[in-house]
Parts: sequence; structure tokens; C-alpha cells
Amino acid sequence: MFVSYWAGTAYRFNDLKELMAKATPRRSGDVLAGVAAGSAEENVAAKMALADLPLKRFLNEALVPYETDDVTRLIMDRHDAAAFAPVSHMTVGEFRDWLLSDEASSEALTRLAPGLVPEMAAAVSKIMRNQDLVLAARKCRVVTRFRDTIGLEGRMSVRVQPNHPTDDKRGIAASTIDGLMYGCGDAVIGINPASDNVGAITDLIVMLDEIIRRFEIPTQSCILTHVTTTIEAVRRGAPVDLVFQSIGGTQGVNDSFGVTLAMLKEGREAALSLKRGTVGDNVMYFETGQGSALSADAHHGVDQQTLEARAYAVAREFKPLLVNTVVGFIGPEYLYDGKEIIRAGLEDHFCGKVLGVPMGCDICYTNHAEADQDDMDVLLMMLGAAGVNFIMGIPGADDIMLNYQSTSFHDQLYLREVLGLKRAPEFEAWLQKVGLADDRGRLRPEQASHPLLEHGRRIAA
Repeated sequence: MFVSYWAGTAYRFNDLKELMAKATPRRSGDVLAGVAAGSAEENVAAKMALADLPLKRFLNEALVPYETDDVTRLIMDRHDAAAFAPVSHMTVGEFRDWLLSDEASSEALTRLAPGLVPEMAAAVSKIMRNQDLVLAARKCRVVTRFRDTIGLEGRMSVRVQPNHPTDDKRGIAASTIDGLMYGCGDAVIGINPASDNVGAITDLIVMLDEIIRRFEIPTQSCILTHVTTTIEAVRRGAPVDLVFQSIGGTQGVNDSFGVTLAMLKEGREAALSLKRGTVGDNVMYFETGQGSALSADAHHGVDQQTLEARAYAVAREFKPLLVNTVVGFIGPEYLYDGKEIIRAGLEDHFCGKVLGVPMGCDICYTNHAEADQDDMDVLLMMLGAAGVNFIMGIPGADDIMLNYQSTSFHDQLYLREVLGLKRAPEFEAWLQKVGLADDRGRLRPEQASHPLLEHGRRIAA
């Protein structure tokens, strides 16, 4: 039992699970689940009680039972007590103060990451302002490599997302080349396929591989199909770069995705066996999103932001190249409006980074949410300032296959201009080599006769 007083009223929270939920900034998913604070006053009282909670408490009280949940077992069994030692004496509130201090350098945060469990990260985020989340995340540096280097200070990468509602190769190739001409694609060229057929998936893998090899592009491709489909594609000899899977923060939500931790290990081993990386061997790409556990009825009464942070422990286990919180995709049932989406995006990015995960964000919303592109501009700017590893690049910011709104090829140009962000160094050097960028990394005017465009015309024909 936790008791907190606010304005002369005593607020009681039965256990740590309830305290965490009631301390969470308001969002529609927690209201839907029946775990949200009933008033702003109760929310403040819960934050005050949470701030006084020792961080060690999260090592002794599991929010999701250890005996029945493999994600909890993974979190507890992998905890690094030595890495945790420098902050082990702190309360949640003291941890916040330390994160914002000069003592919490990039090097210190890197050493600390294995010592944090997701619930600690989630707890401290709940008592942080948006600016706190930006400042603390900016100091976290998580660098990963496959054919280029992602996450270096002062750099931001972009995933080209050339989706097509019928997996038409001509449409996909046109969007891919459009993105490359705008200097996007250093994170990954990643397709959400309309089909899960292994043959169709393999055709897309081969097509992207041909573009990457022909033009010697220092990037990687990924087809965002189920991990078992990718494993089968590897078995059939497909030139797979990255293995994708959607993941969640409980065993139940991963069951709903049809995936186990053993499958993820098998997928990683399959990709590693191909030895296709040139500068590193981070071969996994994961996507997450607040609310997935509630959708699967696998939330155990835990608030959605804490469960999202637990998903990052799953990701961390498999040393991914990229982790992407698709922040507004699940819909207004979980994040109702632009304010909630912005807050969730900043929380997810901070929690992932402080846990040592290479976080990107699909800055997005569905058309029935109370949000618009101005809200996305705010989140884009704040995540850019926070040092986000990568964002999405989608033609016109409108995904014609998944039917949602995200960020465009043009948006990344704006953010680079305003914040001075460069691309992955190997990719930037390639842009200069092939004449798409000058020696300062600025794009040259589009060339009607550039070989990339000529290749696209041949595919279209």
C-alpha cells in the first residue's frame, strides 16, 4: 500500500502496478483499460509517491509474474547488478535529478544501461517533463552497424518506406528511387508487404538487393514480414539483410504476434549466418507501439507505457540495428490526440535510449485521431533535438498501403537544415560519390539523366 497526500486529501495505491498506472500522464488507452488516474490530483499524488520509491523496489516486485511470463524472466535474469550499482541507492526522483545532471554523461549512461530494468526507465519518465525527456535522451548514444553506421552524434538516418497496396514492383521501385534521390534510406529500405507469401517476399528481397548492389549503396533492406517467413526465405537462399518482427512487453502479446523469444533467436542466427554486413553485424529490426498489449488482452493491468518499455528489453536481447516505435499507428483508442502522441513518442524514445536500444520513431497518426501534421512537426522537431536515431521517409507522408500519415522525404530535409543533422557517414560519402550531394552533404538539384532514375525507368517499362 502506498499513501500520498495532495491538497489535504489522502490517496491510496494498493500496489506498485497501480501506483505506476496512476502516475502516468493521461492517455486514452489507460482509461480504456480502467487503470488511469481518476483526476489530475490523483495523478500528481501518484507521481509524488513514485518519486520517493527506491529504484531497488523494481528488482523485488515484478509487475507481470516471473513464473508465467518469459519477458519478465528475461528482464530479471539479464539484470547486471554491477552496472546498476552507481544508482542503486537512488529513489526514482533522485534518479531523475541525476539523469539531468552533468554527471550523467553519454559514457556514464552507456555503462548504466545493462543495469536498468524497463520498469525503472518507465517510472522515471512518468515524473519527467517533455523537456526532461529530450535532454536526457540526447545524452544517450546507441550506435549500431550493418552496412553503415547509425546513431552517431549529430547524425540522423531515415528509413525509406516504399509500400504499395499490391506489392507492385514498379511502384515500390519508384518510391525507393525517389527516396534515395532525396538522400533518404541510410537506416534501411523497408517494405511492409501486402502478402506474406514466401515467394512474393523473396521477389521483393531480390529486387531491393539488386538496387543496393548495382549502385553500391551502403545501406540495408528489410521486408517487414513475420520472422518465420524470413527464416524460410533465408533457407531458400534469399539475400536477406535484416530480420523483422513486431514485439511487445509481455509473453501474451508476443503470443498474439505468433512469436517467441526462441524464434527471434533463430531469426537472428539465420541472418548472421549469411554474413552480409560490411561494417557490423546488427541484423534485427523491431517495431513496437503503446497499446498492443491491451489489444491482445495481455496487459495484466499494467499501464501501456510501462509495457512498451518492457518491449525494449526484448529488443535489447537481440542486438538490433533498429527499433521503431510506431507511435500513433494503433489509433486514438490508445493515444487520443496530438498531445498524447507527442508525449508517448518522447517517452518511448527516452526509455529505449536509456536502456541501450537504438531508437527511431515513426512520427505518425491515423486519420481518425484528433491530430494533424502540425502535431507531427512538433514531435519531429523534439525528437530531432533529442537525438533520435532514425525517422520514416514516405512519399508525401501518406502511406498508401497502410493508410496512415507519417513523415515525408521533405520533412527530413527541413530537420537537417534546422538542426544541422547529417546522414550516416558511409551513406553521405556515397551520395557525394554518385553526385547526389555536394561536399557539405547538401543535395544537388535533381538530375534527369542520373543512373538511379534511368534504372527506375527500366523497371517501370
